[in-house]
Amino acid sequence: MAALSEKEAEAYLDARPRYPIDWYTKIAARTQDHKLAWDVGTGNGQAAIGLVEHYENVIATDINEAQLKRAIKHSRISYHHTPKDMSEDEMVALVGGENSVDLIVAAQAVHFFDLTIFYNVAKRVLRKEGLIAVWVYNDIIISPEIDPIMKRLVDSTLPFRTPIMNLAFDGYKTLPFPFENVGMGSEGKPITLDIPHKLSLKGFIGFLRSWQPAMKAKEQGVELINEDLITKFEEAWGDENQVKDVYYKAHMIVGKSPEIRSESDQVSEDSNKGLLLQTEVGKKQERRQPSEEENRQSKKQNTSEDEAC
Repeated sequence: MAALSEKEAEAYLDARPRYPIDWYTKIAARTQDHKLAWDVGTGNGQAAIGLVEHYENVIATDINEAQLKRAIKHSRISYHHTPKDMSEDEMVALVGGENSVDLIVAAQAVHFFDLTIFYNVAKRVLRKEGLIAVWVYNDIIISPEIDPIMKRLVDSTLPFRTPIMNLAFDGYKTLPFPFENVGMGSEGKPITLDIPHKLSLKGFIGFLRSWQPAMKAKEQGVELINEDLITKFEEAWGDENQVKDVYYKAHMIVGKSPEIRSESDQVSEDSNKGLLLQTEVGKKQERRQPSEEENRQSKKQNTSEDEAC
């Protein structure tokens, strides 16, 4: 995620939903061990707090120092700033070394990463049966009065969206995900979930101002979250002190590292294929053996040809 100012980071923290507890329970139940989890792009640590209930230790990393300053503290969560110039080897060492992590989580974050580098690191640090889970929320349902205004705002962001943002807007349907299916979504087919949350008008407006598409438009001189729009939201909201029940639409994929076959396994498989091929050829040859009658006819034909000569 791009760097947020102190004020924007605070608004982002207030509006960001808390992920349901049962998400962590269901995912953790699928990992053999529960020693170490890695929350990548942790932000303010909301996913890390959920993970620490199921894993002995959690490593939480982020490129954004403003977010990390507001991260939720816990004795078994270790927060680390990871600058852009950190190498793959440095990242692997920071997390705990190769084959050390039981679960990797990227909550509302993986679309910001250099996927080639991240997936390389993920495959190196995951244990044999370790899992990687990524999810994103890309829509918010508030009320019949507010939702149409929000839809028009979303549509207005189209000229300012980057390929990274489109991954999120697509609900990770176009996200490359080179990991094996474990029954919780797969590449091109994420599962869809709801995240309930309570939001005030102030928190909602703060969320919009810290929203990546709006910030990108502002960088290009266009203020999408202008006073006219805010007035429309205020009128549709009603009592400014009312806290509303809202739902974020989320999309998740969980997978595990692909099986890495050894050279000896490949040689053995090739040998078996060769043996099967030889067997099939042998069977065909056996089926082509001439009968005694065919042999007698062949001999007569040969005798006739000799006499003709």
